[in-house]
Amino acid sequence: MKLSLGVLALSVSLALAGCASIPPDAQRLPQQDLATVQLAADIHLASEGWPAAQWWRQFRDPQLDQLVEQALAASPGLDVAHARIGSALSAFDARHAERGPRVDVNAAANRQRYSGNGLMPAPIGGNYYNEATVGVQAHYDLDWWGRHKAQIAAALGEVNARRAEYAMAEQMLAAEIAKHYFSMQNGWARMDNLHALVALQQQLVADKEKRIANGLAVSDDHLSAQTRLSLLQQQIAMLETQIVMEREALRALLGADGTALASLQPKEAQALPHALPGKLGMELLARRPDLQAARWRVQASLSGIEAAEAAFYPDIDLGASFGLDAIKLGKLLESGSRTLFIGPALSLPLFDSGRLQAQLAGARSERNELIADYNQNVYNVVRDVAQAGARVQGVENQLRLQQENLRASEAQLRNANARLKQGLADRATQLSAEMTVRGQVDLGMQLQNQRQNAEIGLTVALGGGYRGSSDFSANATAQQ
Repeated sequence: MKLSLGVLALSVSLALAGCASIPPDAQRLPQQDLATVQLAADIHLASEGWPAAQWWRQFRDPQLDQLVEQALAASPGLDVAHARIGSALSAFDARHAERGPRVDVNAAANRQRYSGNGLMPAPIGGNYYNEATVGVQAHYDLDWWGRHKAQIAAALGEVNARRAEYAMAEQMLAAEIAKHYFSMQNGWARMDNLHALVALQQQLVADKEKRIANGLAVSDDHLSAQTRLSLLQQQIAMLETQIVMEREALRALLGADGTALASLQPKEAQALPHALPGKLGMELLARRPDLQAARWRVQASLSGIEAAEAAFYPDIDLGASFGLDAIKLGKLLESGSRTLFIGPALSLPLFDSGRLQAQLAGARSERNELIADYNQNVYNVVRDVAQAGARVQGVENQLRLQQENLRASEAQLRNANARLKQGLADRATQLSAEMTVRGQVDLGMQLQNQRQNAEIGLTVALGGGYRGSSDFSANATAQQ
């Protein structure tokens, strides 16, 4: 017994000394430190805070809430992301199963004639015999070097990355639905205002016709007014087409039939309260699901490198078998037919023509690729937030100027109405002033829609209220 243990210890020592050497890792890329990431100083908003998980509810529109909930529950656009999660989970289950013990039942039966001139002398040689074998075999990999554990961690990292991608797909879907919905609502509101503008322009055309009939105007004034009327009618036709296109885009996102959106009604939308963090750092990691997915893949690649490095060490497998073996079926169940085996098996990589080195180099190259992708994603995220914040600020400035212009136009309209009552102005002047007000209202509606889109873009850039785990190592250990 002592001799056997000594032989085993000597074998292990020789195996460790003779196993293939692991090449040094000299090409690792540095990973971006999120603590150093900040927004530019000139990008800021009045209020602070992050979006809520169901950020679309802040618009206080039950129709929008219902559309988003319907899409998140059954949109065909999420089927692919959901299927990818299933594939990653299957791969994780397969890796986890490889770590456990394996028990097999084998049975075989054959009839064989042994050579009379071979190793088996008579009476076996030269005769036919039936052989039957029934056995149970068990194997267990001790995983001394953590190869299976690293493979499980890598598979788990991919599962979490796919889940984060699913969350990102949900956010993008909700954002697209909100944008198309608000575009429809904006189209309906603008349509009413444009019809009012057409009515005013028609009155102005009629006024020009009367003036020409009385010799108080020239035909060019009438042609100019008629051209303006045609342009307004053209805008209405274009807006009608846009509304239909937005409706069909919304229907496609929902995966709905032709009657699904028939109940939608015009409703004045509420602006989303602005939110932009003063500083970006580690908090961003738990807010952007696409960035977290990239981070999970980096972690998975590190585990993949550990698994590739563990392949350089000896693999020790415990095996055991128990069964029955007999050359006559009648003796198969007798105690003398029993077979029994138990013992370790050692697999030692000595020379494999560089296969292990190539696998490890490939794993390290994949890690560098994922780190480079993650680093670029960090800067892309900061860019998205900065651009979205700047876009909101820009639209706010335009809206402020438009509101000033609207107030000035309304003041001119009041003055024109007063002069008309006093006989100091004609009807054409009053109609022109009213049309200017309507034009400013139309511009304000367009800017309001731009602001809604900018707010939605900022919400998505900030992660849309997504909360994931930034402690990747602890999370991976807990889920194993």
